[in-house]
Amino acid sequence: MPAPYLRRVWLDPARIANRDVYPFVLPLLRDDFELTFDKAITIIVGENGTGKSTLLEGIAVLAGFDDAGGGKGYRPVDHSRALEEMGGALADALRASWLPKITNGWFFRAESFFSVARYLDEAALDDPFGGPPPDFLSHSHGEGFLRFFDERCQRQGIFIFDEPESALSPSRQIEFLKLLHRMNAIGHCQVIMATHSPVLMAYPGATLLRLTKYGLEPVSLKDIDHFKVMREFCDDPEGFVEGALTGAAG
Repeated sequence: MPAPYLRRVWLDPARIANRDVYPFVLPLLRDDFELTFDKAITIIVGENGTGKSTLLEGIAVLAGFDDAGGGKGYRPVDHSRALEEMGGALADALRASWLPKITNGWFFRAESFFSVARYLDEAALDDPFGGPPPDFLSHSHGEGFLRFFDERCQRQGIFIFDEPESALSPSRQIEFLKLLHRMNAIGHCQVIMATHSPVLMAYPGATLLRLTKYGLEPVSLKDIDHFKVMREFCDDPEGFVEGALTGAAG
């Protein structure tokens, strides 16, 4: 069947042991929290601290991925000294509806990319029948990201991206848009992405959702604060910066 495979996630209040601890104190996670997916590509935007990354971690764990990033069966980060695994805690309180359930794919987090890349290199070196290690880290940060995406993200599966623009220049973000287009054309890739990049938000035909303290809501690109700020900057860079610095000084 074509994507989307994950059709709905919702919060089960009966599975929450303590409402007073993170992440359940997030305004997003009200008892009636529910998120539906009706398109292959869903893009979530919002300010820092609203819970975008935590939500993606929870969905990733539901899909069978490690909340630090990676694919099915990967454990690229040592959790033995972690105080708490937010994605796992949230996933325990979530329920999901799949049609069908797909556990192939990848969870990409910019902050854990190097750990995942090293994990893949070490796994390749330990496999006597495997090929040479992928060696994503021999490239520049942005080139390594794109090569990684290109090699890992065009098969059937669910692909979760948490701020993939972190190491991508504007031109590299255009390349990432082209990759999204190839994934969408295949018809067997479901993408759930959180981003601050107006370029990535503009992918045509995607479900675009804004996350605020009041929850998730559909939104158009031109109504998003990120887009408005960038448009104001592009219209008058000098005036924009001068106004921002004057405001900061005041």
